[in-house]
Amino acid sequence: MASVQNDKEKENGSEKSSPLAEKIKEGVQFYRQKEWDKALKAFLSKDQSFFSSEEKMELAYYLGLCYTKLQKYEEALSFLEQVVTSSGDVLRIFQCRMTLAYIYVITKRVKMAEYELNRLKASGFESPILYNTLAYAAYIQNQNKNAIELYEKTLEIDSNNSTAMNSMGFILADTGKDVMRALRLCRKAVDKKPGSAAYLDSLGWAYFKSGETLEARTWLRRALDIAPNEEEIKKHFKIVTGESK
Repeated sequence: MASVQNDKEKENGSEKSSPLAEKIKEGVQFYRQKEWDKALKAFLSKDQSFFSSEEKMELAYYLGLCYTKLQKYEEALSFLEQVVTSSGDVLRIFQCRMTLAYIYVITKRVKMAEYELNRLKASGFESPILYNTLAYAAYIQNQNKNAIELYEKTLEIDSNNSTAMNSMGFILADTGKDVMRALRLCRKAVDKKPGSAAYLDSLGWAYFKSGETLEARTWLRRALDIAPNEEEIKKHFKIVTGESK
């Protein structure tokens, strides 16, 4: 299964000439270069004594994203929640709710993730990321039927969404619900991202579930070569090769 993550982080064009832009310019540059540690240090070094409420909110936004990127989720939550409860920027609120939901899923607080996502859905914010995250939350609660329906929603919006194709394909194969469709979906996902170990693993597992053991071993071997320490891939490979018996 591929993880779900919100990566739509576009900055406001107007901030380039604002006073705030100069105050946090260094941190933003590091952030855009994906140097999360340096970005975080630059943001934390700022004296907020002379920041307006709006400027503090902007800084909280970036701090929340940096902590998320560094997988320091508890720290991220406090800043993201500040933006959600106090910001007047609707798009920022959407992004931060999505990021909160992602963190809640990753940290196994699934009900809280569903709360954030359903709030977005009720507000009219529908997107592939929203449905993929809701689907993943359903999947880790063993609600496979609900997960499949939500991945279908994603594909209605974006028929080429590789995350939905891979994840739904895996569930259809793993549950034996529709192995042939699972193979088609997993093949499509691998065609789009041939270097993804998660996608190669799903395709190999789908082949195994369809009875094609040799094909399964080939694809799972490729997945294992890319991600040799991934436990789920190792487990699948052992099952297919008979090593788990």
